[in-house]
Amino acid sequence: IGSNYVFVCVRACMHARRGYDATGYGPVFEDQPVETIYPEESPEAKITMSCRARANPPATYHWNIDLDGDNHYTLVGGDLVISNPIKNKHVGNYSCVATNDYGTVVSREAGVQFGYLDFFSSEEREAVYVKEGQGAVLLCAPPPHYPHELSFRWILNEFPIFITLDKRRFVSQTTGNLYISKVDSSDSGNYSCFVSSASIAKSVFSKFIPLVPLTERPIRKYPADIKVKFPDTYALVGQNVTMECFALGNPIPQIRWKKTNGELPSNHDVSMAGAHLHLYNVQYEDEGTYECEALNSKGKDWHRARVSVEAFPEWTESINSTEKDISSDYTMSCVASGKPKPRVQWLKNRGQMSGRILMSLGLTFEDSGMYQCIAENRHGVIYANAELRVIACAPTFEHNPVKWRILGAKNGRVVIECKPKAAPKPSFSWSKGTELLFNSTRVLIWEDGSLEILNVTKADEGHYTCFAENNRGKANSTGSLSITEATKITLAPSNADVTVGESTHMQCAASHDSTLDITFVWTLDAHAIDFDREGSHYERNLVRDSKELLIKNTQLKHSGRYTCTAQTPVDNVTASANLVVRGPPGSPGGVRVEEIKDKSVRLIWSRGTDNHSPISKYTIQCRDSFSQEDWRDATTSPPDVEGNAETATVVDLFPWTEYEFRVIATNTLGTGDPSSPSPKVTTLEAVPVVAPSDIGGGGGTSRELTITWTPVQPQYYYGRNFGYIIAFKPRDGYEWRKVTVADPEAKHYVHKDSSILASSEFEVKVKAFNSKGEGPYSLMAVIYSAQDVPSKAPASVGARALSATEAIVCWLPVTQHTVEGYQVRYWRKAEDSETSSQRVVVSSRENQTRLDNMRPDSHYLIEVKAYNAAGYGPPSQHIQIYTKKAPPSRPPKITSKKLKGTSVNIAWEHVEPFANESTIDGYKVGTVLQMSVLQINT
Repeated sequence: IGSNYVFVCVRACMHARRGYDATGYGPVFEDQPVETIYPEESPEAKITMSCRARANPPATYHWNIDLDGDNHYTLVGGDLVISNPIKNKHVGNYSCVATNDYGTVVSREAGVQFGYLDFFSSEEREAVYVKEGQGAVLLCAPPPHYPHELSFRWILNEFPIFITLDKRRFVSQTTGNLYISKVDSSDSGNYSCFVSSASIAKSVFSKFIPLVPLTERPIRKYPADIKVKFPDTYALVGQNVTMECFALGNPIPQIRWKKTNGELPSNHDVSMAGAHLHLYNVQYEDEGTYECEALNSKGKDWHRARVSVEAFPEWTESINSTEKDISSDYTMSCVASGKPKPRVQWLKNRGQMSGRILMSLGLTFEDSGMYQCIAENRHGVIYANAELRVIACAPTFEHNPVKWRILGAKNGRVVIECKPKAAPKPSFSWSKGTELLFNSTRVLIWEDGSLEILNVTKADEGHYTCFAENNRGKANSTGSLSITEATKITLAPSNADVTVGESTHMQCAASHDSTLDITFVWTLDAHAIDFDREGSHYERNLVRDSKELLIKNTQLKHSGRYTCTAQTPVDNVTASANLVVRGPPGSPGGVRVEEIKDKSVRLIWSRGTDNHSPISKYTIQCRDSFSQEDWRDATTSPPDVEGNAETATVVDLFPWTEYEFRVIATNTLGTGDPSSPSPKVTTLEAVPVVAPSDIGGGGGTSRELTITWTPVQPQYYYGRNFGYIIAFKPRDGYEWRKVTVADPEAKHYVHKDSSILASSEFEVKVKAFNSKGEGPYSLMAVIYSAQDVPSKAPASVGARALSATEAIVCWLPVTQHTVEGYQVRYWRKAEDSETSSQRVVVSSRENQTRLDNMRPDSHYLIEVKAYNAAGYGPPSQHIQIYTKKAPPSRPPKITSKKLKGTSVNIAWEHVEPFANESTIDGYKVGTVLQMSVLQINT
């Protein structure tokens, strides 16, 4: 915020601080205090507020506090160090003051705050019970903290498994709450809110919140309901703004954003599946009311809030360090922009002054000093610093004498500068040799002391002296003028006309004074050609006193006026020529849409540059919201758009579809770049014309008719409130029954009616509808109602135990052709309930199965049922079996082992089984690496 200004004043000059080095200057801040957040848990037990100024002589420093009244304060150079800071003592605003002999300046003010993030409460969080298909909100309730900016994530079951956010789940970065638009069984678990403060590098997380989805059939659908609503917002110019909007609903709602008083700004972006609208580098024109709309097939909800744009103070006119002559007039002005309009105040050497403009008539030494203007509104403060030096001295040429040798071109113009150091401003006079010069038609003495001579000749050569005088003294300085031959263009460049990709050249030659060096400079439309950067297109060839410019592989940007400048140290001359590069046309501009209908729009644009070859035709392209990256040629009426056209009608569009358009121009030399896309528009609604396909169905449970189809793609909805009408009747019936399904993504419909006969033949057809009307029916299909459950129970069911844990059961098959399989249930008669029975399912091709995982020595009941898609038939009679006792649990004890040749004689003790074990029928002897004896039973 300061100015880097060093004053050099000759020894003969006097200024406000006489006796000091003339190279001295007042303080200029190089380091100032900044807003500081000190973490309460910081291991570094100190805060440093910086203050350093460049000054000659060096500055001294003090702060806006009582350094002696608190032993926590220490001054290190200009820096203020607060050791072992205490919250209730050291929170506040601090500013630094720098002073030397030339004046005093005050730094910007900066605050010290203490940052903290407490832990969550240790109390258990209550479980949240939600029916599947409904929405859920889990509250974060972050603990006390400073600063206010936090980031939020949610943990599922255990750290560090964070929830992935998508169109169904959203975490508000304002409240920290977790929103689930539609709960399903996979959401079951324990949730914890994870909170982070970047300012103090600390994170904490809450106690787990159990989420329990409750199963309910059928799952109810309900309209979109916005739960996260962005508030009215104040944004500063240049800042980024994020607005949040999220809705609960089933089906999962879609979020759309718009600006009520125009298009969304070009600097916007949508993320988080639509839940975040970002505005980058906000400008005043972004101010307005923004709306988010949440919609699904059951309904929609919307929310609006205003974004007001304000601005931090910014200097539009400021002050700079300067030195002025004594007794002269001087005005200092500070003007700041901002919203709200900033208040401007002045300080001189820290003392307050009024107004936004300071004016002094007849400066004195007392006006010297350090000046500051301060602009402030509710968003912040800016400072501008400057030093005013008032000086007085007699004229002197010590540091800036008249140039000793001056060259001038014959018949040209010569200016000899005279710029002595002097205060107040001196009067000037000139002489040539001993002849005093006066203003004439060829000679002019300027107000700043310079001498101008027009149409110079050899007779004007000689010594010229400048005399300067003020009320403090006088001085003079002399230089010598020599006249050279003038430079002339002898070969000028010629106009050229080429096509893109071709090459051409321009020549330039000049005559000049033989004692001088000559250089040639080429420019295009007054801009110097950079041969290093553009070497692939430009090359120059020097031949004696000429310069040829070769232009290779010309592009459209190379069109323009080329100027050759032949220059010597004394003069320069120029010659120019035009280069025309012909090529494909430029992109059209101002593409906009009018006369929007359901299947057509009228497009208007303005012509781009034809690049010196008439435009022969235009191509119109479009893309819709279903293929964002896929531009395709649009159909127009008439089919061919002539090159002199600036409007066309685009036809064969889809109704109720968002489109954007662009225009491409073509001439005989090629096709140009496309225009910028038009603003997005939505065609009007129309009656649907596409019917659902793949009509089918059948099956289901008893007394049901299940109808299926492939849904219509969204681009064929043609309007809002899209759904389906299903018509069906018995094959031999005459009256069609109709039902309506309002979900555009629905794929099936189940009609339940107790009067429907099993496996009855039905004719079905489906058509689409929207708010504009009904479309055509699909092709008719024939389907069958659900079968009846099997009416007979399996007969001759028999079973026997195979072991202590296994049994086998068999039966005679049910002869009905609708049977798809059998279910066998078994349970212990006394210990188990029927509802907790074990089950085995086999296909209709089987008539027996093995039962396992049974308990030893138990009394079991067994039943068998036939089933099909409609359900289970009646059960068979219960069959009773007893599983065998468990095998002996104790192993035999080997008493002796004797090896005789290739034989081994083994002896063991007899094992007595327990009462709940089966009797021993024999023993099994086996050898592996060691001898062992096993008991066997039946």
